[in-house]
Amino acid sequence: MTISAFPPGVLLVLGGLVLPFVAPKIRATIVLILPLIVLWCVWQIGDGVQLTLPFLDYELAVVKGDALSRLFATVFAIMAFAGGLFALNQKQVGELAAAFVYAGSAIGVTFAGDLITVFVFWEIMALGSTMVIWAAKTPDSYQASMRYLMIHLLGGVVLMIGVIAHVADTGSVAFQIMTPHSIGTWLMLAGFLVNAGAPPLTAWLPDAYPEASFSGTVFLSAFTTKTAVYVLLRGYPGSEILIYIGVYMIFYGIIYALMENDMRRILSYSIINQVGFMVTGIGIGTEMALNGAAAHAFTHIIYKALLLMSAGSVLYMTGGKRKCTDLGGLFQSMPITCVCGIIGALAISSFPLTSGFISKSMIAQAAGDEQLFFVWMCLAAASAGVFLHAGIKFPWFVFFQKDSGLRPKDPPWNMKAAMILFAFLCIGLGVLPGPLYDILPFSTSYEPYTVPHVVNQLQLLLFAGLSFFLALPIMKRTLTISLDWDFIYRKFGVWLMRFLMRGIVEMRRDIFETLYAWVQAVIRVTFRSHGPEGLMARTNAVGSSVAIIIVMLTLFVLVFYLQV
Repeated sequence: MTISAFPPGVLLVLGGLVLPFVAPKIRATIVLILPLIVLWCVWQIGDGVQLTLPFLDYELAVVKGDALSRLFATVFAIMAFAGGLFALNQKQVGELAAAFVYAGSAIGVTFAGDLITVFVFWEIMALGSTMVIWAAKTPDSYQASMRYLMIHLLGGVVLMIGVIAHVADTGSVAFQIMTPHSIGTWLMLAGFLVNAGAPPLTAWLPDAYPEASFSGTVFLSAFTTKTAVYVLLRGYPGSEILIYIGVYMIFYGIIYALMENDMRRILSYSIINQVGFMVTGIGIGTEMALNGAAAHAFTHIIYKALLLMSAGSVLYMTGGKRKCTDLGGLFQSMPITCVCGIIGALAISSFPLTSGFISKSMIAQAAGDEQLFFVWMCLAAASAGVFLHAGIKFPWFVFFQKDSGLRPKDPPWNMKAAMILFAFLCIGLGVLPGPLYDILPFSTSYEPYTVPHVVNQLQLLLFAGLSFFLALPIMKRTLTISLDWDFIYRKFGVWLMRFLMRGIVEMRRDIFETLYAWVQAVIRVTFRSHGPEGLMARTNAVGSSVAIIIVMLTLFVLVFYLQV
């Protein structure tokens, strides 16, 4: 087997399984070196099917490369490296192991050329991400991980049924462009959208991600939702329904992020918002839109990880403080963390000369080119909304605002190095987008830095900034608990479980009563026969029985010896 035929994600998975059993120094070496080896392997995979395996009557394309696969696998490998660097101080070895399994399975999905391979890596990814959440080892993380696992297993079951139905309908397991026209394609689309954080199963993301450790949330932000974006790009480009789902996700994430108090929940809601931009681009379906969705997934992984690294550093150095109302004034003692957080905030807000400006503007341009005026207006308004919650609210309340009196230092060198690396990429890709353009699935000559575009974006951001500070008295009221779609399963689900448990208790009582009646009946019958007054008691005494047996044995012996 050549390097080009070996699944690079499997290498990362195997490395993750080895991590708990090696010495700390060797573990650190593996964490830093292995993702770079995987990155090199990614770029050894050429176009077309590289590895096939037989399965029943089908031929599975386990490794199939093209530009889209390499784009996502590249950023996933970079994320695994930076996330591992950031998490070197993580005492829970199981988290790094689970994170590498998680990242490796995501890379496995990107190179899967058939639906069965996609499904296998999809489920491994769900287990790996659950273990990342669980690794925080808190009661909240355990409960959140269980809810997370239930949602994703449900999505996996829906996906599996869809795959079976599609294969039964077409006779093919190939993962290729599909349109939602049959039961199978609709169910697969629904299964993919669960991981994207699409409605109505949206709340799992802000529910689970903030409960991971300071480093776990960084890993979680990169793979699940962006793998969903990848499969939608691969399987459902141009599906109009995705436009409306994406627009909903955009504004859903903005509204709930503005109401949040927890800094990591703010950023978790913004993940949904940003994935909404990508889903909208996929729904538009033109080359420009698909390039924009792919590029935005690439840039989003980097700047979102940077933001969560900044938040994780604050969490790590303050001993677990995560609420905006408990923070403020940290720019004085955490200058590097503050600057990196601001760069991430500018990138997610599509500020000129940052990576977010490059990728997000491509999606808006595609909407304008297709004369989708309503969609274009929504994207423009959403850019202002993103600046409100992630671009200003997060850094303002965490690093500035009132002085909380906290004076934590910047985090250890490895955490600072990871943040500086991603901050450099946020600015570098914004200033020189050429390398990103070169690896997009379609060739492009898009020029984002036109005077009208830059001026319009700056005007939009300045307006949003002014609105934030005018509404600051309202923004300060952020000590809230926000329920969204999770109200359904948090309230109705509890009622349903109580109803079922009551039914189980009643059923158990009926079963025990029936068994008790049966046992009593058996005892009564037995007693009637073998009791003191029973039929079996009306026999000769034991002594008489013994005498009869002796007499019979004596007669037998006499007869025996007389014959002899």
